[in-house]
Amino acid sequence: MEILALFVDVVLHLDQHLAALTQQYGAWVYVILFVIVFSETGFVVTPFLPGDSLLFVAGGLAAVGGMDIVILALSLAAAAALGNMLNYQIGRYLGPKVFQWQNSRFFNRGALLKTQVFYARHGGKTLVISRFLPLLRTFAPFVAGVGAMNYARFLFFNLLGAVGWVATLTLAGYFFANLPWVRQNLSLVIVGIILVSLFPVAIGWWNGRRTRGDT
Repeated sequence: MEILALFVDVVLHLDQHLAALTQQYGAWVYVILFVIVFSETGFVVTPFLPGDSLLFVAGGLAAVGGMDIVILALSLAAAAALGNMLNYQIGRYLGPKVFQWQNSRFFNRGALLKTQVFYARHGGKTLVISRFLPLLRTFAPFVAGVGAMNYARFLFFNLLGAVGWVATLTLAGYFFANLPWVRQNLSLVIVGIILVSLFPVAIGWWNGRRTRGDT
């Protein structure tokens, strides 16, 4: 419970924690953020790491001189793209047998199956759309690897999604995170970002449940 409370505190007060890291580690904060984004997108066991909210808050810090927005955006776009590339290779190596794994503390089988359905419906565009959807963001490249998606096609959609995701959220933070109302209600804004990003997933879950109920 203490670990969960700490994680929630970090997510809801990212501005304070990130500002403290910037003051304490200086330029090394780019490396720290790189590792977080790379891990969130590179391993199917770490979808719980902050993604959208982290990019938004980091962009806000860049606006007040805490970081350089260009270096920030380029490094995080690289982290997101490289993370997906690793995840793809892991999925390619493990193959379809992963769908037989049972749900556990470190593996969300339900999210994997939902991503498979999403991927079957949208194809390569899944790698772009899922960037803005927690859980699916982590599982999409893995499913692409399991399905042996053409690598050149994967790279195209991967880079498109990584750049679009990072640019959208860091620039949103850069221009809006330091507005007086946003600064005073940043925790609520972070919660809002999380809820908005989870909304399509919830709709998909509800539609799937309703469909199962009708059959």
